[in-house]
Order: sequence, then structure tokens, then C-alpha cells
Amino acid sequence: MSMKLYVGGLAYSVTEKELEDFFAEQGQVVSAAVIKDRDSGQSKGFGFVEMSDNTEAQNAIKNLNGKSLSGREIVVNEARPQEDRRSGGNDFRKSY
Repeated sequence: MSMKLYVGGLAYSVTEKELEDFFAEQGQVVSAAVIKDRDSGQSKGFGFVEMSDNTEAQNAIKNLNGKSLSGREIVVNEARPQEDRRSGGNDFRKSY
């Protein structure tokens, strides 16, 4: 079963290919994505890597968390499920 990892602290210059290659040393990478600003296209400094196997993903967390990628120390941990963006803030549909 695959596992998605959060990767933070990325240099703005890191590409998805570089991210994939960096994690490929730990096992099979299903996908790698650098999150970019919708308007400017500039990297937001974090991304996600999906590993094909839980064991490989756990090894990647253990071996790569705190390591340097393009001169920046990265944070690697298991990605949390994305929260529903509509649930935040005021919900004017509620009746009080």
C-alpha cells in the first residue's frame, strides 16, 4: 500500500524531478509534487512524495528528515489528510 509524505523546507528552486530523484534512493516513488502558488507559479517551499510501499516511506522519513536538499534542511513526515477547505471560517448557513 502506498504512503504519501509531506516534504517541507524546500528551496524555491527545487523541481519535481529533483524531489523524485532524491526520494528514489529510498524506494519506488509513485509521484512527486512541488506545491506552487496559483497566481505566481512560485514554489511555496513544500511538496508531497508518494512512495509505493509503507516500509520504503518509513525509511524515507527516517533517512531524509533533517537532510539537506539544494542547501536547505528539509522536513519529511507522513502527510495528513487534506482538510475540507469549506469547513473553515464562518458558516452563514447555520441557523442559530
